[in-house]
Amino acid sequence: MSIVIKNGTVLSSTGASAADVLIEGERVAALAMPGGLAEQWSAHAERVIDATGKYVLPGGIDAHTHMEMPFGGTNASDTFETGTTAAAWGGTTTIIDFAKQEKGSSLLSTLDSWQQKADGNCAIDYAFHMIVSDVNETTLKEMRTCVDSGVNSFKMFMAYPGALYSTDGEILLAMQQATETGSMIMMHAENGIAIDELAKQAVNSGRTEPVQHGFTRPPELEGEATHRAISLAQVTKAPLYIVHLSAAQALAEVASARNDGQNVFAETCPQYLYLSVEDLAKPGFEGAKYVASPPLRDKSHQPDLWRGLRTNDLSVVSTDHCPFCYVEQKELGRADFRLIPNGMPGVEHRMDLLHQGVVAGEISLARWVELTSTTPARMFGLYPRKGVIAPGADADIVVYDPQARQTLSAATHHMNVDYSAYEGFALTGQAETVLSRGRVLVDAGEFHGAPGHGRFLERELCQYLN
Repeated sequence: MSIVIKNGTVLSSTGASAADVLIEGERVAALAMPGGLAEQWSAHAERVIDATGKYVLPGGIDAHTHMEMPFGGTNASDTFETGTTAAAWGGTTTIIDFAKQEKGSSLLSTLDSWQQKADGNCAIDYAFHMIVSDVNETTLKEMRTCVDSGVNSFKMFMAYPGALYSTDGEILLAMQQATETGSMIMMHAENGIAIDELAKQAVNSGRTEPVQHGFTRPPELEGEATHRAISLAQVTKAPLYIVHLSAAQALAEVASARNDGQNVFAETCPQYLYLSVEDLAKPGFEGAKYVASPPLRDKSHQPDLWRGLRTNDLSVVSTDHCPFCYVEQKELGRADFRLIPNGMPGVEHRMDLLHQGVVAGEISLARWVELTSTTPARMFGLYPRKGVIAPGADADIVVYDPQARQTLSAATHHMNVDYSAYEGFALTGQAETVLSRGRVLVDAGEFHGAPGHGRFLERELCQYLN
């Protein structure tokens, strides 16, 4: 099918320009200045999309989601079908999800299991990272096989002792393997041993409400773990990517390592830019809606995070989308905050929430595209197929109305969860038309996609390694 997007402002990580876009089949065929050549395209196209007054940008890439993830005796409420459909509504056209290794299982069987969950069910393209929770000789060998299969990033945890936690020695072994293969170690950096002790003390003293989740995971313990992960990466010369960074202390460690030339990268998430411990402290059990790890911080951390986004010490904005319904799931921890499933919904709103940073002057339009699409594509081996509007790239394109007004609400979102973490937020800007590989998924408030359109993406190595 031939589609022309005309009269729009095409955005990239380097700037903006007036251009028309020709799509042939699943790929971008050409770009041209408005007029002449573009008019010829329009005369023969099967569809012409008028983007007057709109931005035309590459589809978003959410590099951190957890569809159907088991946690705390339950599963994330979004399936690959519902989660990827919601992502498309918000202008995200690729997700990278996490295949979670259980203790005693192999990486390869884990990957096969997650492939079966996703295959035929995704409305947009998808890839995987591996969660490594059982470091042994077999796992280390299988890391190399995963790389050969296009899955070349491995998440480890310094938190959750007894479940996902890895010792420093296990982390060092995995990092050594990553150094040999050129793959990426992703780190959940919180000192889980100390956190569990603080949490036990809180419960033993009768402090069981949701806000204690934040109080027992202080920012200093995120900073300490980040420093320790960076030190291990320095010893092993492994690339390191800190996931869902929330605290100024952790950001300072990342910035210092990057200033020293180390291959250390980090992401943050919209919840850390817009929400705070005040939400965790909402009366009754309402704060449970905002329980995630790392926890929401005091608002004083937010200016540092925005600065980190401008300086590139924070390179990516992902969601850590891991939704659990308030009723029946979050309520598992009503008597003990330690039992509240950790995670929040957000895959549908990432592009819009970060656009508010453009509106407020925190970041530029080019940086918006870079953080949400181009850098994730380069970081995780999808560029130039994804993350850019250029000849030969997949036609993953968002026509975005920067003047649209919307109010976020559980009543109108498409995620399979019974609350919105951003209930009542009034936003400026909204995706109007969303294309994935040349197929229109969302247009003028209607969904035209279908499960099974999304394809598994084998990824190359990170493009930022020196």
